[in-house]
Amino acid sequence: MTTPLAVAPTHRPKQIAYLGTPQAAVLPLQELVRAGFEVVHVVTRADKRRGRGGASAPSPVKAAAVELGLAVSHSVDDLLGTDVELAVVVAFGQLIKRHVLEVVPMVNLHFSLLPRWRGAAPVERALLAGDTTTGVCLMRVDEGLDTGDVFGCSPVAIGPRVTAEALRGQLVEAGTRLLIDSLAAGLGPAEPQHGEATYAAKIDLAELRLDWERPAAELDRVVRVGGAWTTFRGRRLKVLEAEPTEPAEPAPSVDVAAGVLAGDVVGTGGQGAADGLRLLRVQPEGKAPMTFAAWANGARPQPGEALGGG
Repeated sequence: MTTPLAVAPTHRPKQIAYLGTPQAAVLPLQELVRAGFEVVHVVTRADKRRGRGGASAPSPVKAAAVELGLAVSHSVDDLLGTDVELAVVVAFGQLIKRHVLEVVPMVNLHFSLLPRWRGAAPVERALLAGDTTTGVCLMRVDEGLDTGDVFGCSPVAIGPRVTAEALRGQLVEAGTRLLIDSLAAGLGPAEPQHGEATYAAKIDLAELRLDWERPAAELDRVVRVGGAWTTFRGRRLKVLEAEPTEPAEPAPSVDVAAGVLAGDVVGTGGQGAADGLRLLRVQPEGKAPMTFAAWANGARPQPGEALGGG
């Protein structure tokens, strides 16, 4: 007979555990402590070696937890020996196994309006899809991938020029308010997720290569996700900041076929000659970020020369 999963308390929990790893999970931890919740244990990923010297570095959550004087470990099983009433999970990066969920009730702060964009990269997938609204949900953790019943959600509008980094910051702030308010009032009944589920797989580097045959609006969203790149004379060129040309702008005076540079505008595969992407900041391979003008002064692209070749 299968043991049921532990049930989250309906009152304000007295002792909490916290599971998280990246910078996006730091603010909820700090605000839980500031709101008077007793966080007795923090679980995060093990330290990673960084840089040429090989020195290890803690996760952002571990660094914050140590600063707050909280106990930290790197194994979820360490919660089995504690008396926590509830564990809060924020961007932890690991599925929680059933033998732990049978003992420790858990809630998760997920950065999408479930069931849309279950999975590892909900912020980036919402941006790439051109969604105009996303949000954050507080859900019960079960064995599935973001399939648990939902205690509550907060919608967040996606601005027309917002980057993934900025949007994530908005979602963290909204989610932190949702988390604190929900736990302070006591968790009510959770509702099953309704609607068509979509999945937010991790972003592959190949997805961030700018395909100049695509419309400028789509390429602009790839740039705003972060990590977009193309090539120039066979070497990688990161595109850090860009914007689509306005429809009312006159077409550049030279050929603007897809990928061809005309001043600071790259021709794209959208609505004819007026469709293009204006490059604002780039980073050539092996060099520091710079304005497009500074790069062009050094690289001196020739008339009709294109980006994105082999």
